Amino acid sequence: MNFNRIVCFDLEMCCWNDGRESRTGEIIEIGVAELDLTSGEIVRRAQHFVKPEHDEVSPFCTELTGIKPDVIEKNGKPLGEILRSIEQKFGGRHKIYAAWGRDDLILRHECKEKGLKVPFTEYLNLATIFRLQRHVNNKRCGQRAAMTMTGIEWEGRQHSGYDDAYNLARLAKTLFLSEQK
Repeated sequence: MNFNRIVCFDLEMCCWNDGRESRTGEIIEIGVAELDLTSGEIVRRAQHFVKPEHDEVSPFCTELTGIKPDVIEKNGKPLGEILRSIEQKFGGRHKIYAAWGRDDLILRHECKEKGLKVPFTEYLNLATIFRLQRHVNNKRCGQRAAMTMTGIEWEGRQHSGYDDAYNLARLAKTLFLSEQK
């Protein structure tokens, strides 16, 4: 296990706001940013669009995430192919993976449904780690509020897996490297 690197990831899923249930809430984007805990640098980033098998990108989902159906159609790949690529490029089972909240459960569920292997064994819920800090009074804060509390300005578009993962790696740096400030 490489304890010098944390691979932060963020998922975006199909979503609806027109009163109907989404068919699956399948993953449509995985953003990844790798933090080197030795140097404090974000050393690698990736954005992967996932082609859903049983759902589609709604107009609401496009408004929320910025992901258009034609982008998924043109650039999307099957989830299994993307997970193999992430495992190959980011180290998979030899790295610690982290997200804000329980994205691990979402990914594990979809992997189980599709008969796929989860690309990691070690997982950190950075929301829980952040909320355990003594100075945090609002235990229900989201990632953007946590960044504001930490004095980090948000970069990019919220609900973009690519930007959310990058910002999470920036926040993780403050959680694990505070003595280097």
